[in-house]
Amino acid sequence: MKHSNSPPKKRSLKDLLRFFFGFKRYPPYIENRLREADVRSCMFLSAVVGMVEIGMIIRSIVKFVIIEGKIKDAASFFSYTFDFWCLLAGSAVLCFYCRMYLRKQLTNLEKHSKLLIFLYFAFSMLFGIRTSVNDFSHGRMITCFMTIMMFVTVICVWRPVSSLLLTLVYGAGFVWILNHYSFDSDGSPLRMNSADLLNYITFIIVIVILEMAVFIQRYSDATKSYRLDQKSQTDELTGIPNMRKFDADAKQYAAKCAAENKTPFYLVFDILNFHTFNDRFGYEGGDDLLIQTGQRIAAAFPDEPAARESGDCFCVLTTADDFLARAEKIRDWIRETYPEETYLNVRLGAFRSEQADRSARFAVDRARYAVKQIKTGEHFFSEYDAKMSSEYSMKQYVLNNVERAVKAGHIKVYYQPVVRSDDGTVCGCEALARWIDPEKGFMSPGVFVPVLEEGRQIHKLDLCIYEQVCRGIRECLDSGKPALPVSLNFSRLDFELMDAVGELEKLVQQYDIPKEYLHVEITESALTNDVDGLKKAIGVLHEKGYLVWLDDFGAGYSSLNVLKDFQFDLLKLDMEFLRGFHDNKNARKIVETIIALADKLDMKTLAEGVETEEVARFLREAGCGRQQGYFYGKPMPYEEILAKLGDGSFRLAAGIPEE
Repeated sequence: MKHSNSPPKKRSLKDLLRFFFGFKRYPPYIENRLREADVRSCMFLSAVVGMVEIGMIIRSIVKFVIIEGKIKDAASFFSYTFDFWCLLAGSAVLCFYCRMYLRKQLTNLEKHSKLLIFLYFAFSMLFGIRTSVNDFSHGRMITCFMTIMMFVTVICVWRPVSSLLLTLVYGAGFVWILNHYSFDSDGSPLRMNSADLLNYITFIIVIVILEMAVFIQRYSDATKSYRLDQKSQTDELTGIPNMRKFDADAKQYAAKCAAENKTPFYLVFDILNFHTFNDRFGYEGGDDLLIQTGQRIAAAFPDEPAARESGDCFCVLTTADDFLARAEKIRDWIRETYPEETYLNVRLGAFRSEQADRSARFAVDRARYAVKQIKTGEHFFSEYDAKMSSEYSMKQYVLNNVERAVKAGHIKVYYQPVVRSDDGTVCGCEALARWIDPEKGFMSPGVFVPVLEEGRQIHKLDLCIYEQVCRGIRECLDSGKPALPVSLNFSRLDFELMDAVGELEKLVQQYDIPKEYLHVEITESALTNDVDGLKKAIGVLHEKGYLVWLDDFGAGYSSLNVLKDFQFDLLKLDMEFLRGFHDNKNARKIVETIIALADKLDMKTLAEGVETEEVARFLREAGCGRQQGYFYGKPMPYEEILAKLGDGSFRLAAGIPEE
C-alpha cells in the first residue's frame, strides 16, 4: 500500500520559517508524536503541581488552624484555600485523563487533548497571576507566577507560534495587571521598577528559548522515531514492506473489505528452485532476482498490502478479480528474463479470507500450505480448500501434540518380522511407530512421520521408540521369553537434532541391553548431508559393537557412491524394486546384480516389501539372505509375535542373536 507519511526532506529558508512559526501542517506521525509528548509532560507536571498544592493545603492547616488559630471553621478554611483546591482538582483530572490517553483507553476525547491542556494552562496561569499579584502587593517576590509559567509553557509545545503567543500574551498581561491592580498596605498603587522589569523580560526570553528547544527536540525525536519505525516495517533487501507492516496493513484492509462486502484473497508467491539459482549466480544474482520480483509484485498490486514474507516468498492481500492473470505476468517475466534457467518458476497459493477479524499470519500460513501442495510440473496455482484444511488441521494437531502423545504413551511400537530366506524362520524384526490417539484414533505413519520430519520434531518420536524397544527387550530377557534382535530407524534429522549415538548408548546402559540385540538402520537419503559427520557417527557405532544397516537402498541417485564411501553390515533393498516385478525383467536383473555386489562387499542383504510367494522364491534363489513384508507378517505388537511363536505360526531362527 502507498503511504504519504514520509520524513521531512531538506527545507528551503521559506520552509524553515514556516516550520519554526508553525504555519505548515505537520505530517500525521509528527502531530501524533507531539500530542503524545504534550500529554506525557502534562501528566508529569500536573502530578507535580498536584503534590505542591497538597503541600500548600497541609501548610495552611498547620499554620493557620493549628499554630496561629486564625481560621476557626471549615467554611473559612475552604474559602482561604479555594485556589489550592481548584488547582489540585484540575491537576488530578488532567493527570487521570493523560493516563487514560496513553493507555489508549479513550475514544471520543483523544482529539480534544489540546483543548483540555489549554484549559489547564489558562487556569494555572490565572492562579499564578492572582497569587503573585497578592505577593507583590505585600512586598514578596512573584515566584509563583514565574514558576507556573515555566511549568505550563513546557507542556504547551504544539506549534512554535502558538507557544510564543501564549507566553507573550500571559507575560505582558501579567505586567499590565501587576501595574494596574497592585496596591500596598496604604492603598497606594504599585508598579514594577525598571530593574525588576528587565529581569522579568529576560525570564520571558528564556522561557521562549526553552519552548523552542523543547519543540525542536520533540520534532527531531518524532522524525527519528518515524524513520526507525519505517525501517522496522520495510524489508531491508527489496525495499517493500515486511511482515510486520503487512500485518498492520492487512488488518485495516480486511476491515475495509468487510465494510464494502468484499472477500479478499491472501496470495503467497514462491520462487521455485531459487536456491539452485542462488548457487549458480551467487548472492548478488539471487538478491537482484528477489529485489526485482518484490518490486514487480508490489507494482502489480498497487494500493494493496504486499510484503516479502521470508526467503523467496512474497505475500499479497487483494480483492482483484484478475489476480491470477497478474500473477501469470510475473511468472512470464521471470521466464523471459531468465530463459536459460528453465528450472526457475513461480508457484502461487491463495486463501480466501471470509472473516475480517482473521489474522494475517493465519491466512498466509494457509496460502503457503496451498503452495506446497503444487507438485513440480503441474499448474502453478492452488487455492486452499476443504481437503487442505483437513490436512492442515491434522498437521497442526500432530506438531502440537507429539510431546503429549509421547508422555501419555499414545506412541506404540509395532514390530514387523524379518525372516531368513532359506528356511522362513524369524531372525529379527523392525521397530515401527504407531500413534493411537484418544481423539484421532489409529493414525497412519504416512500421516504423522512426514509432518514431524518437516517440523523437525521426528527425533522426539524416534527417541520414544528406542526407549520402548530397549525396555521391551529387557523385559523379555528377564522373563525368559524369546527376545528378537530389533532394527531401529535413524534419519538424517536424528543425527542433526540430537546426539543420536549418545542417546542410544544411554538407553543401552540404562536397560543393560547386549549390543547384538540392536541394529541401526540409516536411510540412504540421510547420507547426502554432512557426509563427514555421518561417517564419524557410523564409525563410532561400529566401535561400540552395533551392526549398521543401509536402509532404502536404490531410492536415491547416489547409491553406488554410498557403497563406496560408507561401511555397512547389511544392505536393505528398497521395496520399489519389487513393484511391477512380474512384468519388468530389468527389475529382476537389477536385484540379482545388487545382491551379488553386496556379497562381494561383504554385506548381507535384506529385501523389504515382499508380498507374494513368487517374489519370496525369486529372492531366495537370487541369494538374498533375509526378507520382510506382508507375505511373512504385518507390523504388530510384540505380544502377537510371541503368540505366533508359541502357536507355531512363526518359527524362531536358530543362533540368534547373531554376532
